[in-house]
Amino acid sequence: MSMRAFVRTVIVPPLARGGRVVVFAGRALREMFRPPFEIRETARQVYEVGWRSLPLIAAAGYAVGIVMSMHTRASLERFGAEALIPAALALALVRETGPLVVGLLVSGRVGAGIGAELGAMKVTEQIDALEAVAVDSFKFLVVTRVAACMVAMPILTVVMNFTGIVGGWTAESAVSGMGFESYFRAAFSLVQFTDYLPGTLKTMVFGFIIAVTASYLGVHASGGTQGVGQAATRSVVTASVLMIAANVVLVRLIFFVFPETAE
Repeated sequence: MSMRAFVRTVIVPPLARGGRVVVFAGRALREMFRPPFEIRETARQVYEVGWRSLPLIAAAGYAVGIVMSMHTRASLERFGAEALIPAALALALVRETGPLVVGLLVSGRVGAGIGAELGAMKVTEQIDALEAVAVDSFKFLVVTRVAACMVAMPILTVVMNFTGIVGGWTAESAVSGMGFESYFRAAFSLVQFTDYLPGTLKTMVFGFIIAVTASYLGVHASGGTQGVGQAATRSVVTASVLMIAANVVLVRLIFFVFPETAE
């Protein structure tokens, strides 16, 4: 294979696909701030993304908190620093673990749902039917889901952090008998606002990535039911990979904007 053929068949298609996704994302971001605003549909999507994900996030946060507490105790006991267990757990949850776990869980639950739902609408020509009755399908189907994910993600992260700390207290109280109030005071003794705010707000970027990726793959699905299944699977995988890659950049950006968080 010649170099020209290699570039044309191997290099160009992924770059072209990536360019289309970037244009799609830019259009979604632009249309989000242009009237008319689909308030009712956006509220419905916030309910679907946020409220219906709440039990999963709360249960996962509680379990993660228990596991992290046990691992933290096993590590800090070697140095006689058991008093730092609550603060270490809270910092780990608030800064990184909580936002990233929420992103991955929402990517699995909501990303697959958006990809499958829009993919089914695409292959059954429901999107074309919306356009036929003068409904802006992009704003009604895509922008509302993007906005809903960006609104719901920080709220779900707060729930994850809280239930994670409650799980940590449960594990710690079973070992040392520490009271609930004492644990929470110790947990937040080292947590500053600059620790909490960046980690929570970056989940809005995670929500944007999840919704845009799933929506793009959904509205470009083809091939009947098999294409719908592929859109759902690719939505989860692609959004998770992009979110993890974006997290690396966001952490570095947070350290630049809030240098005290790197200390």
